[in-house]
Amino acid sequence: MRQAVQAIFLGGVLLSAAACGTATNPAPGEAGVGIGTASAPPAAQRSAEASTRSGCEALGKVYSRHMAPFAQALTELADARKTAGDDKKNEQEVQQALTAFATAIGSATAESTDPELRTAGKQTAEKLKAKAADAKSFSAVKTTQDVNTTLGSTLKDWLSPLDQQCS
Repeated sequence: MRQAVQAIFLGGVLLSAAACGTATNPAPGEAGVGIGTASAPPAAQRSAEASTRSGCEALGKVYSRHMAPFAQALTELADARKTAGDDKKNEQEVQQALTAFATAIGSATAESTDPELRTAGKQTAEKLKAKAADAKSFSAVKTTQDVNTTLGSTLKDWLSPLDQQCS
């Protein structure tokens, strides 16, 4: 469980940091920086950047709100599979948590004025909903290591369309 919480924290920090990476200020020494120069990006570019930044910040909040329930459901599923018994309830909880996560991603990006972020949000939400609906998606989750893999590299792959927009 502790590893799952660490994975959630690390993922949240990475997504929050990724949202901050949308600024386009030139580095010192690059064109546009120096004494007597006052170049600012065009208004349309600033507006698009603000929209992307706002959308990525909203996604960070969605991530923070929905990762813990998803991680908890996965951990409970792995724990239920350690003992002989019915794990259908736990599978349903994982599916519900992932579906809620997907819905929140879709909602957070649907109103963005950045068409690429809207498209990436829609793709990601559809991918997560498909994974939630597929009973085989979580059949391999039996140990804490499986939970960590799902919360780490597997989830990163699922979220990759958004990662490209918010990094």
